[in-house]
Amino acid sequence: MGAQISRRTAVLGIGGVLGAAATAQVAQSSGAFAAPSATGSYRPMQYGSTGSDVRAVQTSLAAAGFWCGSADGSYGALTQQAVMALQKAYGARRTGRVDYWTWTKVHLRRRTYSRYRHDGIEIDKTRQLLLVVRGAAVHSVFNTSTGNGEWFSYQGRWVRATTPSGTFSIFRGGSNGWDYGALGGLYRPRYFNGGIAIHGSPSIPGHAASHGCCRLTTRAQDHLLATGRLAIGTKVRVY
Repeated sequence: MGAQISRRTAVLGIGGVLGAAATAQVAQSSGAFAAPSATGSYRPMQYGSTGSDVRAVQTSLAAAGFWCGSADGSYGALTQQAVMALQKAYGARRTGRVDYWTWTKVHLRRRTYSRYRHDGIEIDKTRQLLLVVRGAAVHSVFNTSTGNGEWFSYQGRWVRATTPSGTFSIFRGGSNGWDYGALGGLYRPRYFNGGIAIHGSPSIPGHAASHGCCRLTTRAQDHLLATGRLAIGTKVRVY
């Protein structure tokens, strides 16, 4: 039993959630995911679903740090984004829908891990997640979309759409609404590396799709700004 617990701890690490291969290994060795701590029965859920089981999913997502707004029993865009973020954290297919596999992971209420464990923002390009870290632990998690690596023309020259890795600080904010430029609109941007910002957008898919900025839903951007998580001087660690 002791060896089994040690093995599980080594696989999960401090934060808890790793990729699909690691979680599968833990499940096989300890049966940790066999009985989710949810009440009620499972049914598939997706955008447009309503009911008490949707509310239960929203409550569990929030308990694990995956921000979905309020637990109102309505499966809207924020719940879809939170589910996609959880699927990214576990290395699963990024559908934004709750199938049985996703349902069991939701109700574990397990927080994902921070690489650096320092206060600020972490942007994980591999998993396409934005993490808010407080007190060495992940406070909240958001679905994001970063640079897609493609070439595009900007001001007469070709530029690759990348989000550079490194440690930066938020140094400038944009307007309190939409800022429009040659590459489109940025909602309430907060710049941390030249012209690269964390900003709201109407499109946050399950993959890298931006010119280099880090996209969030407009409501997620409003939430982070209202709670002071994107204040000037906030550290942003990109990897």
